[in-house]
Amino acid sequence: MIARTYSATLLGVNAVEVEIESSEAPSLQFRMTIVGLPDAAVKESRDRVISAMRASSFYFPFTGSLTVNLAPADLKKEGPGFDLPIALSIIAPREGLEVERLAQCSVIGELALNGELRPVRGVLATALEARARGRKQLIVPKRVAAEASVVDGIEIIGVDNLRQAVEFLRGAEPIAPEPSRAAEFFAAHGTYGLDFSEVKGQQDAKRAIEVSVAGGHNLLMIGPPGTGKSMLAKRIPTIMPGMSEDEAIETTKIHSAGGLLGETCSFIATRPFRSPHHTISDAGLLGGGTNPGPGEVSLAHNGVLFLDELPEFRRSTLEVMRQPLEDGKVTISRAVGSITFPASFMLVAAMNPCNCGFYGDLKRECRCGPASIQKYRSRISGPLLDRIDLHVEVPAVEYKTLSSNEYSEDSASIRQRVEKARSIQRERFAKEKGIHTNSAMTPRLIRKHCELDSECAGLLEQAMTNNNFSARAHDRILKVARTLADLDDSERICGNNILEAINYRTLDRALWN
Repeated sequence: MIARTYSATLLGVNAVEVEIESSEAPSLQFRMTIVGLPDAAVKESRDRVISAMRASSFYFPFTGSLTVNLAPADLKKEGPGFDLPIALSIIAPREGLEVERLAQCSVIGELALNGELRPVRGVLATALEARARGRKQLIVPKRVAAEASVVDGIEIIGVDNLRQAVEFLRGAEPIAPEPSRAAEFFAAHGTYGLDFSEVKGQQDAKRAIEVSVAGGHNLLMIGPPGTGKSMLAKRIPTIMPGMSEDEAIETTKIHSAGGLLGETCSFIATRPFRSPHHTISDAGLLGGGTNPGPGEVSLAHNGVLFLDELPEFRRSTLEVMRQPLEDGKVTISRAVGSITFPASFMLVAAMNPCNCGFYGDLKRECRCGPASIQKYRSRISGPLLDRIDLHVEVPAVEYKTLSSNEYSEDSASIRQRVEKARSIQRERFAKEKGIHTNSAMTPRLIRKHCELDSECAGLLEQAMTNNNFSARAHDRILKVARTLADLDDSERICGNNILEAINYRTLDRALWN
């Protein structure tokens, strides 16, 4: 008799359903074979399953040939999550588990040698795939049941061990489905412990950050050490619009695929803020490995990727970011195929103006020569700079400002303006697939929504000539100007919008030329 159970394997951040079949045949010597492109972790399921079944008092044959097939055969199966479905496919005919009952369920979980269940990656993606396939229930380790509970339309059954899973399928031990906890997660985790009111001064930088968030633009902050660049960057998520349920599920899927969720944080309801060290490898930033996993650009999806000390990153590492900055996704190719990870993030970078950090500081003397300064800045390529829409200077703050008790605008007030501008953009791009903010406008949409009068066109032409801006910089100036007009609740771009947008591009020309 052939018994079937259903599970899933991760392909990028999404899950693909896998059918597990087990069949016994007479043989003088016991042999258990797992076929269907299993990786090392799946092949090792053999020993874990045998030990767990015996520890749970389930009969396991000492003779005979047992074949376990994972279908489709051309899809590589990865991870220890197949332990539980393999064990259930072997146990089903012996314990009289109904075929119809098994067909309604999807199963995932790693077995310990004593039969207990351990957490696995990708439970949320598995729940979404099981629901799409019409499964009624998903059986998972109890410790990760909360992660899958945010998916409506499928019952999440959390079990502690192999024996409990079998008794549930037999009907001898009813288990209540895990209650949906999406609202609870949003209430508990949808807030931040930081606020812009804690930052003294830096009004120009705050304005640039507001514009960046309102239009989804990338931002570069340049200034001496200790002026608050990192402090400002860490507070950017606090003025971003709240995450929708779809965004939260997508973000949680990515972190689950990367194995970054724990029992205390099984759902991500706040905008991610990722700040990798400058020694990070290309694979760490973009993703990769033998079994490709998400990198920092994907873990920052729907949030902020902060690169502090930008020139300290290897140039090759920075250059590989050009694709995700343009496309909002990362494609990793391997011999077995290509995997695409979402990577739509807001890039925020910070850097010193020179090696010592004090070039242009009125109070501290710069010790760097012209050649040293130029070499330091040349670590960042022109094409990468062109992809950063706003460049803003963050100077040292006066003591009088630091010691002042004067009110500083809080994040909630800034977020209101940002959300108003975003609502205008949602309405503008309602019929455009995959475009939600001004920063994502295509050339066709720029021509449609960034029409200039003769005065504005003259200002832009003069700036293009004087600063030797590229064609990409031209388009990005128009996108930023469109965002500035949205913040002003204006249908048309005015001269002040163009001038401010140009100003956000001239600082890098003054520093790099």
